[in-house]
Amino acid sequence: MTLLSFCLSDSSVELTAMGKHIVALVLFCLSAFLSCVCSFSFGSEISFVTCGSVVKLLNVQHNVRLHSHDVRYGSGSGQQSVTGVTTVEDSNSYWSVRGTSGAGCHRGTPVRCGQNIRLTHVNTGRNLHSHYFASPLSSNQEVSAFGEDGEGDHLDEWTVLCGGSVWQRDESVRFQHSATEALLSVTGEQYGRPIQGQREVHAMTSSSQHSYWKAMEGVFMKPSETGPKDFSSSTHTEL
Repeated sequence: MTLLSFCLSDSSVELTAMGKHIVALVLFCLSAFLSCVCSFSFGSEISFVTCGSVVKLLNVQHNVRLHSHDVRYGSGSGQQSVTGVTTVEDSNSYWSVRGTSGAGCHRGTPVRCGQNIRLTHVNTGRNLHSHYFASPLSSNQEVSAFGEDGEGDHLDEWTVLCGGSVWQRDESVRFQHSATEALLSVTGEQYGRPIQGQREVHAMTSSSQHSYWKAMEGVFMKPSETGPKDFSSSTHTEL
């Protein structure tokens, strides 16, 4: 409604110029407003996660959302830390679902089970990353955020492990680090200051209940109804 209200209150239109000029302006603004609304779908119309979506990921065992921030590890790689947080509203828990540097991922295309993706932290532009450094608390495999403006290296790639053909939004899935085959996990260790109470996120070679994640709040890009390469629509849940 903001766009329509702004257009209808445009003070640059003189009252003496009523008639066809005002009608034309109203029609133009209404067209622009409807164009915006039609490019978004509010609710939960699509049941799967798509490329280009921006989501929060919940560890279902520990009820924490995958999180990052501009705080670096004091040991290991010294890269940007990745944690789990219990708060729902924190904007630092948004991740963009993207293709790898070697394989594109058209916006709105359902993410396939077994597909390699990158998860880019929206607020800092760094990718979910892992390597053989030990994590600070549990000494499992460290998980960090790495790169600049969404570009890092091959250690940013994760394979989506799920049960069907595509990643369903209501499904608990696992993320396997493509290079080391370790699984993104949380086992409950908590940090002290400066990130008091946040949980350690790490990678583990063995699968367990600690390794399952579910897509929660976010903006889910809709597949086009007009063609395979028209990915202009999206579905929103509460942010």
